[in-house]
Amino acid sequence: MPHIKPDALRQIGYQLFETAGCPPESARAVVDHLVESSLYGHDSHGSLRIYEYIGQIQDGIFDPKGQPSIISDRPCAVAIDGGGAMGQIGATFATQLAIDRAREHGVATVTLRNCGHVGRVGAYPLQSARQGFIGLAFCNAGHLGRQIAPYGGIDGKLSTNPIAFAAPRRDNEPILVDMTTSVCAEGKVRVAHNKGESLPEGRIIDHNGNPSTDPEDFVGKPGGAILPFGGPVAYKGYCLGMVVEILGGALGGQGTASGETVMQSNGLHLTVYHIDHFIDEDDFHAELESLIKHVYTSRVDPQVGEILLPGDPEYRTGAQREAEGIPVDDTTWGRIVETGEGLGLDTSAWLQG
Repeated sequence: MPHIKPDALRQIGYQLFETAGCPPESARAVVDHLVESSLYGHDSHGSLRIYEYIGQIQDGIFDPKGQPSIISDRPCAVAIDGGGAMGQIGATFATQLAIDRAREHGVATVTLRNCGHVGRVGAYPLQSARQGFIGLAFCNAGHLGRQIAPYGGIDGKLSTNPIAFAAPRRDNEPILVDMTTSVCAEGKVRVAHNKGESLPEGRIIDHNGNPSTDPEDFVGKPGGAILPFGGPVAYKGYCLGMVVEILGGALGGQGTASGETVMQSNGLHLTVYHIDHFIDEDDFHAELESLIKHVYTSRVDPQVGEILLPGDPEYRTGAQREAEGIPVDDTTWGRIVETGEGLGLDTSAWLQG
């Protein structure tokens, strides 16, 4: 398994996406997002997606030169059509627009439809928090969602439907919550499949509803399903998944998991809050830091070993991988090289970069 320096992986990605027809600025927006995802340990939304996105461009599913546009515009509520662009282009545009509107009006909600896979949803609330705002996002998979079984069912009927949240801190990295409403992301099952690894128990069921740890029982045909999070109280994950379908899909205009199964777009629902419009920022940060200190006063479970804040695992992994390189499994790396060769690129020096 190669370990690739982040800058080297970015340069490989830029080459691939620009050769596939993306303008340089669009290629950088997409690749920077994917590399940051892998840096933070979310390989399911990082290097794994490079060859997948290129394939979708080549198949004509998404427009490498597409750009988002506003289709409904009110001061605090905006609907955006992604123009068939790569998802990161549309979602970054939508997030910045929400930040700009919240700066003026205190709060703004933006929805996004008709674009590619937006990637790691936590990136967009984090974009808000790094500019001093609170961000909250809900994201479904439009009509594609057929991966998660409803509570009490055994067939995949919903998407993984992530929810993400970020809040700024002074002199520290933001609080960051980025979680699916399923036990795990679909991409994490694919990563395990590519590595030839088993899954932990309680993640998936096979086509007949039997518990399984073999990723092939999900990715193969006929496929099984991922379970909603919660274990014995999995109805909680299922209920939150339905919330995301309604906000991201029905309200956002992209559609829900019902109907014909088609890969078209995520449905993204993003709200940004300007802290100072609700409470003095000094008071907010003082209360947040007080909460953090309070949480740290708990006795530590020896089986866990430490208390972390939401986002700490990502930041810790990011620092380690920045120094040591990003691990890319052999299957994924082989597909990236194959994609580059198919585009006519000389890939021989990639691992030497």
